[in-house]
Amino acid sequence: MEKLISKDGTTIAYDRSGEGPPVILVGGALNDRSATASLAEALAPHFTAFSYDRRRRGDSGDTPPYAVEREIEDLGALIEQAGGTAHVFANCSGAILALEAAAAGLPITKLALYEPSFIVDDTRPPISEDYVPKLTEMIDSGRLGDAVELFMLEAAALPTEFVAKVRQGSMWPALEALAPSLIYDATVLGDGSIPTERVSSITAPTLVIDGEASPDWGRNTVQAVVDALPNAQRRSLPDHNHNLVGEAVAPLVKEFLAD
Repeated sequence: MEKLISKDGTTIAYDRSGEGPPVILVGGALNDRSATASLAEALAPHFTAFSYDRRRRGDSGDTPPYAVEREIEDLGALIEQAGGTAHVFANCSGAILALEAAAAGLPITKLALYEPSFIVDDTRPPISEDYVPKLTEMIDSGRLGDAVELFMLEAAALPTEFVAKVRQGSMWPALEALAPSLIYDATVLGDGSIPTERVSSITAPTLVIDGEASPDWGRNTVQAVVDALPNAQRRSLPDHNHNLVGEAVAPLVKEFLAD
């Protein structure tokens, strides 16, 4: 593990592996840098991969008040550490953050995104208006398990039965530890719509990937993001869903970044 200091003084922890052109790996909701570790390992023979803990996660620090611009600065600091320019791979809410960073002008050479978590149509229930206040109250009062459950039901639109099983599983304590960062993911998501004007300003070549087993709303979102970008292509993974599987995504990412 290595660390750097972001513009506002926040410590950002990251792992660096491999040799070659740099690629920064940005995790999504309830992810720390371990979520992209298998992808980093698969990319390492061809690229220098940087997996990092977004602020308020894992071994990274935090400096309130939060703003999306602070996370863009964190990503910018990693790109600077990587040599001044870099490719970026990101998934879920991290993919939204990566789009905002590219639109803000960070020196990103290519973008590879896995299922950005926008909401573009009515093929899933909308997020309720009181989601953020309820999430904030749960986090502030230490009800971290309830906050994770609320995220899974509201933001991720997962079935109630599935969430109940996950809550009884061995991974639940690790998810609870990451729960305070969910309010940051909610801020990155905003109202859930694609910021078309900003996205359409991104000129970096972009690959947007989805899983063929993902629900319609997620797959429709991927196509909408591709349509909004001026220089994008779409690829789909058979038998995969929204869960990031590094070994499955790696061949598509390597091919795209190597072109």
